Amino acid sequence: MAKHLNKLQIMIRKQFPTTPLGRIKLFFTVFDSRWEDLTKKNWMTVAYKDFSAGLIVAMTAIPMAMGFAIAMGMRPEHGIIAGALACIIGRTFGGSKYQVYGPTAAFIPIIATIIAKYSNPSNGGTFEQAHGFLVLVSIISGIVLIILGVFGVGKYAKLVPNSIIVGFTVGIAVAIALSNFKDILGLDSFKTLLGDKENTFFEKLSYAWNHLNTINPWAILLGIVTFAVTKILLRVSIYIPGPVVAMGLATLLASTLLADKHIILVRDLYGSIPNNFFKIQLPFLPALNTSVFIDIIYFVVAIVFVSGVESILCSSMADKLAKNDKTPFNPDKEFFGQGLVQIITPLVQGFPCTGALARTATSIKAGATTPLAGYFKGILKLTMAFFLAQYLELIPMACIGGILVWVASNMIKPSEITEIKHLGKFEFSMMLYTAIMVPVTDFLTGVLSALVIYFVVKFAFKKMGKNTSN
Repeated sequence: MAKHLNKLQIMIRKQFPTTPLGRIKLFFTVFDSRWEDLTKKNWMTVAYKDFSAGLIVAMTAIPMAMGFAIAMGMRPEHGIIAGALACIIGRTFGGSKYQVYGPTAAFIPIIATIIAKYSNPSNGGTFEQAHGFLVLVSIISGIVLIILGVFGVGKYAKLVPNSIIVGFTVGIAVAIALSNFKDILGLDSFKTLLGDKENTFFEKLSYAWNHLNTINPWAILLGIVTFAVTKILLRVSIYIPGPVVAMGLATLLASTLLADKHIILVRDLYGSIPNNFFKIQLPFLPALNTSVFIDIIYFVVAIVFVSGVESILCSSMADKLAKNDKTPFNPDKEFFGQGLVQIITPLVQGFPCTGALARTATSIKAGATTPLAGYFKGILKLTMAFFLAQYLELIPMACIGGILVWVASNMIKPSEITEIKHLGKFEFSMMLYTAIMVPVTDFLTGVLSALVIYFVVKFAFKKMGKNTSN
């Protein structure tokens, strides 16, 4: 028994070192305990299951990645690159066996704000400069995440209250759904019509309201068809790539029966989609002043917060869903992997990514067992996009909007809201506060103010309790 305990203690120390030097050594160990389910006896079976899971997630991820990129104010191919590369880097250096990395909804308001603000021609900005500034803040964020991982801060990401996480998720979902109704309604791009006001929540609503007379009912039909087909097919089976089938159907309808109905296509706004994906995008620092300096701090904190909290949340969920009874995910190594994702991915035409809850769940349900599934997902996604690039530009924008509204609908889970409600009025009120503040103000203001209120109130009640007992 003592020998067994000693072996267990040695294994724990090896997989969860307690010193910075020990963590650094582990971080650069690619073939660690995440590969423990792959053996000489089962490698063919495991590789096949991981390949199947990777293929299913890759097919599902292409339309979603394009939609996320467009919602961020970037080009469709940037989403494809980001999702594929982030998954390969994350699966190589991250702390989870199962996690699928890629574009996530939580990054939409952050990246959209950067692109809208720093590409505004009235301020002398261009898209390339905005993308370069995004690369700059993302690299700094990556360095911060690596340092946090080295010093063992990863475990503290679990301290963020679930009520605020759920409220944040609901708030992001509402913002995404309302922002993308413009595409479903068949309205033109906000980028062209609103300029630097593109990322203002109330301006978007105001614009849609004032242009109701320009709504295209055929675009609404395509949006509804996309939403319904995606939702129904994925309920039937995760092995059916619902978003791809919906995208194909909407594209076919737009090019045949609805060819003369003035449906806005991806190519109408973004031109042709190239298949020479990887190009270096160097960081760009605008003329440094107080405003730019504050922006750098703000966006770095935002990227670090989303990367840390969402990756730890996703890794924890993955272990539970996969019923992992062996080595659990390592939060510090996860921070290190996230850091490399945020440094490398934006440099090659991508943008910040993190663990994707829905895609991770799909991967596990499809049979993923080891990090091989992530490699297959990344490679297959790039391969399919390479050969399909000329067809992806024919996708209706209403279809992209329908997919994003479907994503938003999946983010709001009644069971999670009910669970928060059972925790008490305070937890429920904090969830509502965060859900309202995130779309009305901005991501970081909503979340940080909620965290401050939460811990101040908790501290006050704790102190009152001590005084009462004395």
